[in-house]
Amino acid sequence: MTRRLSVLARTGAALALAALTLTACDSTGGGGSARNTVHAVGSSTVYPFAKLIAENFARSNTDFRSPLIESTGTGNGIQLFCKGLGSNTPDMVNASRRMKESEFDRCATNNVEEIIELQVGLDGIAFASARNGIMLNLSPQTIYEALAASPYGREQTAETWADVDPALPAEPILVYGPPSTSGTRDALKELVLEVGCASNPEMKALKESDENRYNQICTEVRDDGAYVDQGEQDNLIVQKIESNPRAVGVFGFSYLDENADKVQGLPMNGVQPTYENIASFAYPGARPLYVYVKKAHMRAIPGLGAYLDEWVQNWGKDGPLARIGMVAMPPETMAENARKVAEQITLTRADLAAE
Repeated sequence: MTRRLSVLARTGAALALAALTLTACDSTGGGGSARNTVHAVGSSTVYPFAKLIAENFARSNTDFRSPLIESTGTGNGIQLFCKGLGSNTPDMVNASRRMKESEFDRCATNNVEEIIELQVGLDGIAFASARNGIMLNLSPQTIYEALAASPYGREQTAETWADVDPALPAEPILVYGPPSTSGTRDALKELVLEVGCASNPEMKALKESDENRYNQICTEVRDDGAYVDQGEQDNLIVQKIESNPRAVGVFGFSYLDENADKVQGLPMNGVQPTYENIASFAYPGARPLYVYVKKAHMRAIPGLGAYLDEWVQNWGKDGPLARIGMVAMPPETMAENARKVAEQITLTRADLAAE
């Protein structure tokens, strides 16, 4: 019985792919059922870069329709991506963090078994305030103690930044940031909150004895109004802090760079969130950005391969992506990811586990 179900599952996947190929190839057929456009979902941070690539692609590949790019957040995007193969599912997902092993497994369960992973650039988790607004010299530890629901497992009592660190101003803690579905929120947890939490020896010991409890204490954000979930639109965070000089915002470096006339970056460990500091990983919040692609769709969706080539042609240090805020990868990383596009090299679970 189990063997029969396995055969049926493989047959279903093959039929889905066949249907995808047929509809994709029917670029002029009636009824509007054909999909001859690249479809990407995912990260709000990667969204402006993906849109630029789509625009450049449309100009240089007039035989293909312009790709459809949707900002859904990394977590929701990967969920949509992993639903299966076929023209009713996205071809690719943009991600402001790396895919998790559990997400890779979910994809495999739904027959999305060949995935090309591309790192397309670097970004930073930037903390910012309005021009001439509050100035804070932050650290992962102070951010954790200010934003954690239960810092080090204790009651959260901090109301002002000075309650956390006497060297900081006695202004109310008010931080506008991304929701739990955002890759930026995941990166905030991993790169900042957990680092700050782990500075406590008791938390290091807890990780060894009770990892679930450790993760809860170290990454759960307070919900009493000091941290305000502002949705997937980073531009709204910029607007909020611009209108309140005592507020702090959390978003990708590209939004800080794009809105430098409205907001100012806040240093972390004395290091400013700048292009150079993110490229060298001197800034604590530096992170890679990714896109994930279904290899099966490469054979079925017109222009998908050319769209990936467009990423490779534009991600250089002096390229269009850098001009709108993306931090370029080191040359050897660019070469490695260009090879993944050229040879359609797929990701394995071991690759993720080895991180």
